[in-house]
Amino acid sequence: MKKIILSLAVLISAASCQEQQKIAFIDNGEIINAYQMKIDVEDKFKAQDESFAKQRDSIARVYQMEMQSIQQRISQLSPQKQQEESQAFSQKWQPVQQQMQIQEQQMDQMFRTEMDSVLSKFNKFVEDYGKKNGYTFILGKNQAGSVVYGIETKDITDVITTEINAAYGKKDSKVEDDSAEATTEK
Repeated sequence: MKKIILSLAVLISAASCQEQQKIAFIDNGEIINAYQMKIDVEDKFKAQDESFAKQRDSIARVYQMEMQSIQQRISQLSPQKQQEESQAFSQKWQPVQQQMQIQEQQMDQMFRTEMDSVLSKFNKFVEDYGKKNGYTFILGKNQAGSVVYGIETKDITDVITTEINAAYGKKDSKVEDDSAEATTEK
C-alpha cells in the first residue's frame, strides 16, 4: 500500500512539474476592423467606387437623354422602322454596358485580392507574435463561436491590435524614409 501511495505521489509531483501551456484568445473581427491596413484598403476602394459611381451616373444620364430623344422620334415611324431604330440604339449602348460591367468586376476582384492580403498578413502576424511570446495556442474568437467563453486575462485582442497597427505603421514610415532617401540622393 505504501508503494502505491509513494508511486502516486511521484506521479503527481512529476505531472505538476510539467511546463504550463501558454494559451490566449483574440477577437478576430475586432482586430481586423481596427487594423489600419484594412482601413486603408477600404478607403482606397471607397474612393475608386465613388469615382466609378460618378462615371456610371454620367453615362446613365446620357443614355436616358438619348433614350427620350429616340422615343419621341420613333413614335412617328412605322413599326418596322421603330424596331430597327430600337435595335440600333441597343447595339450602340451594349459595348458601353459591357465595359462598365467588366470594370466593376475588375474592381471587385482587386478589392478581394487586397483584402486576402490583409487577412494573410494578419494571420502571419498573429503566428509570429505567438511564437515570439511563447504561446502554445492563440485561439480566434468570432461569431462562429470557436471561443464561446474565455476569461478576460487570456484575451490579448487589444495587445495584438496595438502591435499589428504599430508594425503596419513602421512599414509605412520605412517606405516613406526610403523614398525620401532616394529623392535626396538624386
